[in-house]
Amino acid sequence: MTATAKFKLSETFVEKYRNKKPPFGFNGLGEIVFMRTYSRVKEDGKNEKWYETVERVVNGTYNMQKEVVEKHALGWNPHKAQKSAQEMYDRIFNIKFLPPGRGLWAMGTAITEDKKLYAALNNCALVSTKDMKDDPSKPFCFLMDMSMLGVGVGFDVYGAGTITVKGPAKGRKEELFEIPDSREGWVDSLRLVIDSYFHGTHPIAFDYSKIRGAGLPIKTFGGITSGPAPLEELHKSIRIILDKEIGNEISIRSIMDIMNMICKAVVSGNVRRSASIALYDEGEEFLDLKNYEKNPDRKAFGWASNNSIFAKIGMDYTKVVERIKANGEPGLIWLDNIRKFSRMCDLPDNKDRRAVGSNPCVEQSLESYECCNLVETFPARHENLEDYIRTLKFAYLYAKTVTLGPTHWPETNRIMMRNRRIGCSMSGVAQFLAKKGLNELKVWAEKGYKAIEEWDVIYSEWLAVPMSIKKTSVKPSGTVALLAGATPGMHFPESRFYIRRVRLSKISEMVEPLKKAGYNIEPCVDDKENTVVVEIPVDVGEGVKTLNDVSIWEQLSLAAFMQRYWSDNQVSCTITFNPEKEGGYIKNALEYFQYQLKGISFLPRKKGGAYKQMPYEEITEEMYNKLMKDIKKPNLGTIHNEKADLESGCDTEKCTIDWSKIKKGE
Repeated sequence: MTATAKFKLSETFVEKYRNKKPPFGFNGLGEIVFMRTYSRVKEDGKNEKWYETVERVVNGTYNMQKEVVEKHALGWNPHKAQKSAQEMYDRIFNIKFLPPGRGLWAMGTAITEDKKLYAALNNCALVSTKDMKDDPSKPFCFLMDMSMLGVGVGFDVYGAGTITVKGPAKGRKEELFEIPDSREGWVDSLRLVIDSYFHGTHPIAFDYSKIRGAGLPIKTFGGITSGPAPLEELHKSIRIILDKEIGNEISIRSIMDIMNMICKAVVSGNVRRSASIALYDEGEEFLDLKNYEKNPDRKAFGWASNNSIFAKIGMDYTKVVERIKANGEPGLIWLDNIRKFSRMCDLPDNKDRRAVGSNPCVEQSLESYECCNLVETFPARHENLEDYIRTLKFAYLYAKTVTLGPTHWPETNRIMMRNRRIGCSMSGVAQFLAKKGLNELKVWAEKGYKAIEEWDVIYSEWLAVPMSIKKTSVKPSGTVALLAGATPGMHFPESRFYIRRVRLSKISEMVEPLKKAGYNIEPCVDDKENTVVVEIPVDVGEGVKTLNDVSIWEQLSLAAFMQRYWSDNQVSCTITFNPEKEGGYIKNALEYFQYQLKGISFLPRKKGGAYKQMPYEEITEEMYNKLMKDIKKPNLGTIHNEKADLESGCDTEKCTIDWSKIKKGE
C-alpha cells in the first residue's frame, strides 16, 4: 500500500491564532510552566509558541486516526477530519481541555510519527508479579522499560513464595554482555542478571563501555546523560539481594527491594521524575517495609514507591489507621469495588473483573501489563453545560485515539486492544464549586458522563474497535492544571493566595524577561551555580474553599460524590488531616466510606517543616496585591533552546518520586 500524506491542519486556520494571547492561568505561572515543560525546540533553535504546540498535538492526533482508518480501508473523510481537528485545536488553545503532559510533550513528534513509540503517550501502567515463576524477569523489565519512558507504574509483590532463587551456575564461565547505549540495552541487562539467578544459568559480566558518559544531551527524551553509574549500582544491588536468597523462595522484601532499586536507577539515570506504587494485602512484613527503624537499610531506596494495601469491605482498620496517622501510609484500594462497579451510582456490572490493581495515583484500575492514557477537562472554564459537553467530545476523542497506538509489549497490546481504557478527568473542581455549586456539579457530571458514553458508541463504530471498558476518572493533576490556572483534580488548595516557586536553569533565556517583568528571581539555595528560583504570586479565586476550611468528612464526601456521579475508573484523592484533631476519626470514616470509594490515601498536616524556597508558600491578600503591582506580562516569545523537561505519566507531586528532591533532603 502506498503511503499517503500525513494529516495537516490548514495553515490559513492556524495562522489566525499566531498573535492570539493564550489564556494561561495564575499570573504567568501557566506560561512559564509551558515554556519549561512542554515547549519543544524547533529545527531553527526557537521554542514552540503555544499555538505551534497545539498544532503539533492536533496534527499528531488526527494523523494517528488517519493511519488506522486508511490501513483498514474504513473511509477517511478529509473535509470532516479538518473541521473536527479545527474545533479540537480551538478548545485546546483556549485550555478548555488539555491532553496530559505526555501528550503535550510527545504527540506529533518523532517519538510517535517516526519511532512509533506510542507507549510514551500513556500515563500509567500496572504489572503483577503473581505469575513471575513463568518468566521471572518480565515484571521487573516491564517496570524499568515503562518507567524509562516516563510512564508511572504500579506493581504488586504476590510473586513472593512462587519461585526459588537458584543463583548463577557455579563453575561456569561468565558470559560477557556489552550493554548498548539505549533504553533497550539497559532493560536487557536487567533481564540477564535476574534470569541468571532464577534459571541457574551462567553468570553474567557486563561491559559498560558503550554507554555514553555523564553530562551529554539526550536527543529523544531530553535531559542529560547520567553515564553508566546508576546501572552499575543497580546490577550490584540486585546481586547482593539475590545472593542472600539462594536456595530460598523469593520473598516480599526482595521483590520490593529490586523494584524500588529499579525506580531509583531510573530517576538517577536522568528520567527526572518517575512514579511507582507497591500493592499487597495487609500484613506486617509489607507494612513494615517503610518502617526505617526496623529496616534502616531500606531508607536509601524505600522512598521509590508509595505503598498501598488491598482493603477488604468490613475489615478492621485499626492497625492501618495507626500507621496512617504516623506518616500517611499505606493508602487503601478496595479491589472488590473496582471489579464490581463502574460509577458507584450504577448497578454492579463486573466490567473490570480482571483488574488486579491500579496506577500510582490510583485513578485508573488496570490489569497486569495494561497501560492507560488520561486527558484533563476544566469545567470551571466553561460558561454553560452545552459548551462543556462539546469539549468532552474532543477530550474523549483525543484519549480514544491514543488507544490506537500499539506499544512494544505484545501482552500490553492484547489487553489495551480489548479494553480501550481511557480516563477523561475533571480538574478545578474546587473552583467550579465556588462558582456554580454542588448541585450544578452533579448535573454536569451526570450529563457529561452520558455524553461520553454516546460518543464512545459513535467513534468506536467508526474506528471499528471495541468500546472502552471505562472512560472517566479524576486524576490528581499537577503541571497541566497550572497551565489552565486550575486547582488540581478534586483537591482543595492549601490557601487562596500563595507564592508558587519554579526552578529554572541559570542560563535559561526565560530568566531575563521574567526579571524585567517584575518577578522575584533568586539563586537556588541547593544549587546556586546552576539553578534559579522564580516566585509567582497566585490567587486561586474568590470563594474557593481551602484545606483550612474543610474537614476530612467534606473531603471524603466530595471524593465519594465524584466516584458516584462521574468516575467509572477511580477518583485520585489524598485526604489532608490534622493528626491531633482528626486522626481519631479516620477509622470511623473508612468504615463509612468503604462502600462508596475504590481508593483513598491520607496525608497528615504537620506544623513546622518549613524550609527556604518551598514550592508553595501561603501569603496574605495584602501581600499578593503588593507583589502584583510590580509585575507585568513577560515577553517569552523569542525564547531559544529551552529544553522541554519530560514529566512522568503521573504529573503531580502527590504521587511522583523526584530524585532531585530526595538527594537534597526535601
